[in-house]
Amino acid sequence: MSARLKLTLSYAGVVVVSGVLLLAVVVLYLLRYVPDTVNVFPNRSDLTRAFVPVVTIAMIVLLAIGLGGGWILAGRMLAPLERIGDAARLAAQGSLSHRVALPGPRDEFRDLADVFDSMLEQLEAHVAEQQRFAANASHELRTPLAITQAMLEVARDDPDRDVDALIARLQEVNSRAIGLTEALLLLSKADQRTFRREVLDLSLLAEEAVEVLLPLADRRGVSVEVSGASAPALGSSALLPQLVTNLVVNAIVHNLPSGGSIAVRTHALPHAVALVVENTGDVVPAHRVATLVEPFQRGADRTRDEDHGGAGLGLAIVDRLTQAHGGTLVLTPRAEGGLIVTVWLPHPYPAALS
Repeated sequence: MSARLKLTLSYAGVVVVSGVLLLAVVVLYLLRYVPDTVNVFPNRSDLTRAFVPVVTIAMIVLLAIGLGGGWILAGRMLAPLERIGDAARLAAQGSLSHRVALPGPRDEFRDLADVFDSMLEQLEAHVAEQQRFAANASHELRTPLAITQAMLEVARDDPDRDVDALIARLQEVNSRAIGLTEALLLLSKADQRTFRREVLDLSLLAEEAVEVLLPLADRRGVSVEVSGASAPALGSSALLPQLVTNLVVNAIVHNLPSGGSIAVRTHALPHAVALVVENTGDVVPAHRVATLVEPFQRGADRTRDEDHGGAGLGLAIVDRLTQAHGGTLVLTPRAEGGLIVTVWLPHPYPAALS
């Protein structure tokens, strides 16, 4: 049986049982005081004979009212669920733009509809982001493949080709494609959040990242300074170092051509720890700050070279990794040029410091 039919039968049952109880009260507490003798009119038998047909008609009327009214009331009660069901069917068919938008006063059904609309809104935004990301990733991956194909076709038709130069160029294009693929896999792993967590010190990770990337900074004429107190954070031993490395690399490749500087600092507060990477560079307009964490968004003056492929995934990876670790990424443009990137992560031992 449908839910509407079940509710209808329930309503009708309540009405009929209530009528039966009322009539039982009449029979038990009223008719028993009427004498059942032949010399009294009307006696109990007379009242019973007159009462039974009326009671039968009344019970039939009550049953009809219970069924009809119950069917109408059940339909009105279940109407919001039908609207939510229609929206769910449209969502299952791929239409995520439809909303229930249930009117009326706030009750359980209205709350359910609002939660469902919020879920549809988040799903629509997530699907749109995934589609945009897939389109950008396909474009970025297609570029090195197209370059490789063009180089091979030219080399095949050129009898005087320089094989060494061709191999070097193919190796460079292939390295960029591999780096982009690894970045995409890292983004996917961060979104899944299925990694093992342990306590790591952000200050040590910062020192290690700067030590590894110091040759890159020297080639670009960028000075790097590391300072700060111990900043323990709960996270992945593979992903947190990647987060710190991406921040430092991003600060280096976005810096001035020469003479720029980078300051890497760590802070520990009672309930959170912070990693701050501040770099000089060109002035970043305020309206561009929010777009820097979107995948494949490159800085205006970043150039592709042998040091960095410039896929535009550096801050996007940092943002996803930060969210995967329950933290917050804050970007602040410097008035004199450059950017301040702050990663806030929960402290693994907040009670010990409070």
